[in-house]
Amino acid sequence: MKANLITRAGCDALKRELDHLWREKRPDVTRKVSWAASLGDRSENADYHYNKKLLREIDRRVRYLRKRLELVQVVEYSPQQDGRVFFGAWVAIENDGGEQMRFRVVGGDEVYDRNDYISIDSPMARALLKKEVDDEVIVNTPTGQAQWYITDIQYEI
Repeated sequence: MKANLITRAGCDALKRELDHLWREKRPDVTRKVSWAASLGDRSENADYHYNKKLLREIDRRVRYLRKRLELVQVVEYSPQQDGRVFFGAWVAIENDGGEQMRFRVVGGDEVYDRNDYISIDSPMARALLKKEVDDEVIVNTPTGQAQWYITDIQYEI
């Protein structure tokens, strides 16, 4: 089962997106649809068809965000997490070849358009959970096992 966990920042971002779509973008597109419809024949009216399609996409995203915000569980930082990898942690890792990565362990709703976030449901995040700095982590990948070492753990407060 996929986790419905989200950071406070991630939840706030979803709420901002919903608010922007509902209060700004949707009314603007609705005005454009009304204007285009007032021109008469809609069969060859590109403005009308484009904006109607855009309005459906906005409505679909608004429905999704409303449902999603009801289901997600915000995970707040706790001082007890310090020194170990838990949800919301920024983790720096390195392998024997000197390759380094740094990312934040977050919910699935937060990873889109971010190269520095990984889902709590990913194999890497699962392998890192509850580990400490200097711990060795073995991650199962499609090409075999990968070995990493945790070099830093930080939390946003």
